[in-house]
Amino acid sequence: MSAPRIERRLAAVLAADVVGYSRLMEQDERGTFDRLKAHRKETIEPLVAQYHGRTVKLTGDGALCEFHSVVEAVTFALQVQQAIAEREAAVTEEKRIRFRIGINLGDVICEDGDLYGDGVNVAARLESLADPGGVCVSGTAYDHLGGKLNCSFEFLGERTVKNIARPVRVYRAILGDAPAVAASLAIPDRPSIAVLPFDNMCADPEQEFFGDGITEDITTALSKFRGFFVIARNTMFTYKGKRVDVRAVGRELGVRYILEGSVRRAADHVRVTAQLVEAATGQHLWADRYDGRIDDIFAIQDEITASVVGRIGSEVLAAEHARASRKPPQSLDAWECVVRALFLCSQLSNECSRNALRLLEWAIGLDPAYAQALGLKAWITMWRALQGWDDMGQALTLANTSMRRALTADEDEPWAYLAQAMTGYATRDNALAMTALTRAVEINPSFAFAHGQLGIAHAFGGRSEEAIRCIDHALRLSPREAFLGDYYFFYAAAYFQGGHYDLGLRYAREAHRLRPGHVYPLLIGVACAGYLGGCRGGREPAGGPEGDCP
Repeated sequence: MSAPRIERRLAAVLAADVVGYSRLMEQDERGTFDRLKAHRKETIEPLVAQYHGRTVKLTGDGALCEFHSVVEAVTFALQVQQAIAEREAAVTEEKRIRFRIGINLGDVICEDGDLYGDGVNVAARLESLADPGGVCVSGTAYDHLGGKLNCSFEFLGERTVKNIARPVRVYRAILGDAPAVAASLAIPDRPSIAVLPFDNMCADPEQEFFGDGITEDITTALSKFRGFFVIARNTMFTYKGKRVDVRAVGRELGVRYILEGSVRRAADHVRVTAQLVEAATGQHLWADRYDGRIDDIFAIQDEITASVVGRIGSEVLAAEHARASRKPPQSLDAWECVVRALFLCSQLSNECSRNALRLLEWAIGLDPAYAQALGLKAWITMWRALQGWDDMGQALTLANTSMRRALTADEDEPWAYLAQAMTGYATRDNALAMTALTRAVEINPSFAFAHGQLGIAHAFGGRSEEAIRCIDHALRLSPREAFLGDYYFFYAAAYFQGGHYDLGLRYAREAHRLRPGHVYPLLIGVACAGYLGGCRGGREPAGGPEGDCP
């Protein structure tokens, strides 16, 4: 005869017990028993039924319950703790009944209505880790909450608990004084980001200042991005030295993105790692590392800050574009229109640029003083005219009007200065273009495309080496640049001006491959080919993605 089949299932298991039960019974046996019995009958049992749970078993001072849903199990626990605290408020502190509650989502064995296995054992261990009147949940349970409750959780780290081979991730519910269920902060309708203090991985605690400096510099630089909501440094430094869960931090601070990183120094070398995480899901959007010598520590900090901020800007905008793309056009607000327009702008085709202008007109209609929308509109208007797709005279009038409105609304709007540079190209006023682009990168040193535009202005002015340095820096800030085809054209123009026609031709060909509808890479390529004649000379490039060119 075969052995009976063991029933297994996934369950949200809740373990609870009374804090100091033996002491309470010793002090007031009858009073403690009567109050505990009343709490179970009048509060706990009705809430178990309300949240579709069942009481597996009762002990003198505790209970084991099963729920089909983690959300319902945690909601039950929070409401029980709040209700018991209110019912016991008039009782003196030494006689007050308080529960500890632990919740785990795990595989359990069910036999004769009872539950067995690690799923139950972990819940019991979590209950012992909870504060009096508190709730602890395991990592598996926490992962299924997904921001569905108006309650914050603090990550307590991975704990080794009795009779469980693997460490358990532990989260503590932040109940506060009252009410027990704390409201999470609302996520702003703009890109919101928090920079966690960079971890010092060095043995020497005196090196803390290096990581702190990078954290502060990045926070300050991100604050300069128009439209970004950045949590202040003073708040973020309260997390220093603590093990945190980015999803919990995202809910606690009401932000969509978290930047975290570390600093490690060995002898005269330093390595900095950084990663950008979407707080709600814990998904990594971007990660990178930076190595350098410690000889000039402040220069290293500046370089890392500029690179990280430049990359974050493009990655956050890409994520925001993906989010906005899921919404119908008629429901977009002004910011979302600009995000979509920026993506279309990076495609730089006839159709995409026309669609971008329509979105920008909609954004300006919603917010007539939206400086970024006005500046971007002026830039695209001039860019289309320079491509030969629109009338230049009309474009100059329209662009100058939008540009002036942008600078009236915000004299530090970088896109307005990029548009001004385009009018300089159109009127062959390279000095105006240089002045405008220099101002743009002063306003936002992490604006990669502005550095690239400054490079082409240097190239048009015959300053090949300065041009290449600017383009190199732009691609260092944004290696996965959406405007890569234009950067290759910038390189082609710079090498042509420097007399390196072989390299100019190679970059022009690659720019044409990436932007087949644009005339300027063809013009530069033809000019380089004409100068080359039978000579195939030319030195190696000073920078840029030379290895990617054919």
